[in-house]
Amino acid sequence: MSFKELVKVLGLGAVALVLGVEWLDWLTRRLRVSRGPLKEVLFFPSPHVCVEHLFTRHRRFPCACPLPHGIETSFSRLLEHLLSARTSLDLCVFSFSHMELSRGIILLHKQGVIIRVVTDRDYMTITGSQIGTLRKAGICVRHEMSAAVHMHHKFALVDGKKLITGSLNWTLTAVQSNKENVMITEEPALVQPYQQEFQRLWEANDPTNHKPQTKLKPSFVISD
Repeated sequence: MSFKELVKVLGLGAVALVLGVEWLDWLTRRLRVSRGPLKEVLFFPSPHVCVEHLFTRHRRFPCACPLPHGIETSFSRLLEHLLSARTSLDLCVFSFSHMELSRGIILLHKQGVIIRVVTDRDYMTITGSQIGTLRKAGICVRHEMSAAVHMHHKFALVDGKKLITGSLNWTLTAVQSNKENVMITEEPALVQPYQQEFQRLWEANDPTNHKPQTKLKPSFVISD
C-alpha cells in the first residue's frame, strides 16, 4: 500500500469514527427523549463504600483504601448526579456536615461551576458544619436572615434543569444511619417551582438588603 493510499484509508477511518460518535450521541438523545424526563428515587441509609473514583476519574491506579470498591449505592448515585453539574449548582440545605459532599461541591467550584448555597443561620455554625469550608473556598453562601424561622429545605438544582430533593440532610448520620429518601427528576413542571423558590430565598436573604442590628447605648442623665 502506497503512502497516499494509507493516508486515504486513515482519513476515511477518521471520518467514520466521527460519524459513529455523532450517531451514538444522536441515538442516546433519542432514547432519552423516548423514555421521558429523568425520574429516579434513592433510599437511605446507604452502605459505606469507596467513592474515590467519582472524584478522580482519570486516575491510572485504583484506590487502595479498605472500603468496598465498584459498588453502586444510593449515596454514590447522589454524588454522581451532583458531580454531573457543568454550569451551575444551586443548593438549599438545612444541615450540611458531610465531608465527601462538601468535597464534591468544592471540586465543582474549582471546575468553574457557579455555585450558590442557602442554608439555616443556626445550623451552619454547629460543630462539623461544612458551610465555613465552602465559604473559605470562595463559594457564595447566604443564610436565613430571620431568627424566627428555620431554613429547613433540602434540595439542589443542577444546571437549572435537574432537581434533587427529599428528606435527606447532608450529614453522615442521615446518609449512613437514617431512613431517608431522595428524588431526582428533570420534569420541568417539578423543576420550575424549585427554581422560583430558590431565587426567592436567594434574593430575600441578600445581606445588602438587611441592616445590621445595633444595640443602643444606654443614656445617662447627670444631675446637678
